[in-house]
Amino acid sequence: MGAYDRSSTTRLMETAMTEMQPITLYYSPQSRATGTRVLLEELGAPYDLHALNAKTGEQRQPAYLAINPLGKVPAVRQGDALVTEQVAITLFLADLFPQAGLTPAVNDPLRGPYLRWIAYYGSSFEPALMDKALNREPAPINQSPYADYDTMLATLEAQLARGPYLLGERMTAADILWGVALSWTIMFGIVPKKETFVRYAERITSRPAFQRITAADAEMAAQHAAAVGG
Repeated sequence: MGAYDRSSTTRLMETAMTEMQPITLYYSPQSRATGTRVLLEELGAPYDLHALNAKTGEQRQPAYLAINPLGKVPAVRQGDALVTEQVAITLFLADLFPQAGLTPAVNDPLRGPYLRWIAYYGSSFEPALMDKALNREPAPINQSPYADYDTMLATLEAQLARGPYLLGERMTAADILWGVALSWTIMFGIVPKKETFVRYAERITSRPAFQRITAADAEMAAQHAAAVGG
């Protein structure tokens, strides 16, 4: 009976994916879009890659500005649905493929915390990160979207210390978003090499999906550089 149920579920999943409109990922290698491509791989989602050569400024040309007027990647399109903003893309894709188990259902007690930490990435971590990286004076604490950098980071550290994943024992799409981001920001020295951050990032970046995309990114980045003679 169990084997029959599993095969039936597999057939339903395959049928749903066959009937689903294709996903296009607008992409540049070694950018914020890397995390989105890793997520697509983790979800087992079929997608088409529309690569943009940032070294030639392709993301600032009219063709792509019609997709995202900000000239930023990633962006994804599925049929008439066009989604920009990394946080929105993460939620959109994970909900599109619930069978992958990377998104808590609406009635799951983890759904609220899951949404909280994905939103925290965009509303607190990213603004704090840019102020820190550019040595900008942050806004007064009562006007800052992230209070202050140390508090923002300490709050994240306390959550990750509960581990092994952001929400405890269960890995979600939020971990792909955070794990890839922390890997890059630790490497560039913006986030300190604290054991909690380093071990968490390594847990995500050691996964086969990240390793595959890292290798593919290196090859694509070299091709893009060669296209401009560099």
